[in-house]
Amino acid sequence: METIHINQLGQSAPREGTLVSTNGRSDNYLLPNSAAETQRLIHQAHIYGPLTRQFFAAAGITAGMKVLDVGSGAGDVALLLADMVGPRGAVIGIDKNPAILDTARARVQAMGWTNVTLLAREVHSIGLDDDFDAVVGRWILMHLPNPVGVLHRLLSHLKPGGLVAFQETDSTYPLSAFPPAPLHQQVVQWTTPPPGRGGPDLQMGSKLYRTYLDAGLPAPQLRLDAPIGGGPDWPGYAFTAETIHILLPILQQMGTTTAEEVDIETLAERLRMEVVGQRGVQMLPIVIGAWARKPSRVPSNELIDS
Repeated sequence: METIHINQLGQSAPREGTLVSTNGRSDNYLLPNSAAETQRLIHQAHIYGPLTRQFFAAAGITAGMKVLDVGSGAGDVALLLADMVGPRGAVIGIDKNPAILDTARARVQAMGWTNVTLLAREVHSIGLDDDFDAVVGRWILMHLPNPVGVLHRLLSHLKPGGLVAFQETDSTYPLSAFPPAPLHQQVVQWTTPPPGRGGPDLQMGSKLYRTYLDAGLPAPQLRLDAPIGGGPDWPGYAFTAETIHILLPILQQMGTTTAEEVDIETLAERLRMEVVGQRGVQMLPIVIGAWARKPSRVPSNELIDS
């Protein structure tokens, strides 16, 4: 039987195709590399982007820095960083997928940024300089079979005292509505993988603290954020429906729902009506960020990989 992997609400960067890894990830990112998925990720960036900016600012990303963005995908984090480091700084983004990097480059060019370079690279063998002020990523460690080892290897590209800042999800706290609402609960059921299916580490956010320590970093600072909103104009309803639309063939294959049950053409409106009708709010899945500085002495690879 084919193993099916799914990431709840599909939070991550695009990949080359079904069950094909990028950035050295294990084969657990299922969403297709398509125009619809790229557009969904751009909408996702509008919702989560302000939270990521606040996280990076708290971590210490400032003007003039040279930053390595791991798993750039469609370029959302790279574009945010370009604005934060400014023209005196530089952003180097890496992703294994050349096609999605073409999309990212077009977006960078359209925004007029000249301080961003996007390269097709494996996270396991980057082949870049060792003078970065910071290495960052969003929704990438959860897809790696050995996030500790990768994080440790990335330290070799940092200056002494360089910043490590990663933001991950924890789907223990998934999409929800308050007061509780049945359609929102149903969406969570549709997107929850059956036991034993494998896939990305859906609790990676809560594991960042231990992951940093195991990689030889000091105890990191932590931050938890979640997009939340209500009223008829909140974009979370449409984003949730877009995600289900992309996932629908897989959800049907998994047997968690059917096209008739989802009724994708009306899903966003039904989610909106459910929240607005009870003067409630919708909260999207949380993100947890961790940041720390590269220590003066880093454990050897043998110690980390053992």
